[in-house]
Amino acid sequence: MSGLVIKNTGSWYLVRTDDGSDVECKVKGNFRLKDIRSTNPIAVGDRVTIVPNNEGTALITEIEDRKNYIIRRSSNLSKQSHILAANIDLCFLIVTVNHPITSTVFIDRFLAAAEAYRVPVNLIFNKTDLYAEEEIEYMDALISLYDYIGYPSIKISALHNTGLEILQERIKDKTTLFSGHSGVGKSTLINALVPDVHLKTGAISGYHGKGMHTTTFSEMIELPQGGFIIDTPGIKG
Repeated sequence: MSGLVIKNTGSWYLVRTDDGSDVECKVKGNFRLKDIRSTNPIAVGDRVTIVPNNEGTALITEIEDRKNYIIRRSSNLSKQSHILAANIDLCFLIVTVNHPITSTVFIDRFLAAAEAYRVPVNLIFNKTDLYAEEEIEYMDALISLYDYIGYPSIKISALHNTGLEILQERIKDKTTLFSGHSGVGKSTLINALVPDVHLKTGAISGYHGKGMHTTTFSEMIELPQGGFIIDTPGIKG
């Protein structure tokens, strides 16, 4: 039986089979990815083969070849990578010039990682309703720079639902990864795009000016207009 991994909670995977049913799965004990040192052998977006058991769950026994994937450094000290998602049509990196600040170093590292694994990226500049005049000028300069080198950008305010029309058109019928620092408004944005999903949102730490994690696992969210958003935990570095 074949299916698509739509959720990963660490030890369990939720697989949507080709007949439309969702099955909780674990990875077969001796399962290893060839030539990839990763903390997670299976990622959201993977196509897999499963073998059901008598308990109503199943074992993942095989993974299909990926067309691409994107990684980040693992949060533990193993120096291994962590695969954020696989088989991605488009990635949106959500950035904010303040509340919290997304540095150009972080943006460039993310873009380099995406290029290495053949993942196309667009940029979303969120929280435009909060910026002072000089911050808007800086944002427009960044947009001009990144657009010039091939990374289209969208200016939005997820809180006020402004600028979402262009984004909705770009994600239609695609598997799209949303990523960025904690606190950039990823969950608020997804709630605006898919009102029935009700993702938890968090406040910004007043002391550090950084976001606090509200998403703790990766998950595929089905879009009303067709396609999926892959929501991932916020990236610290």
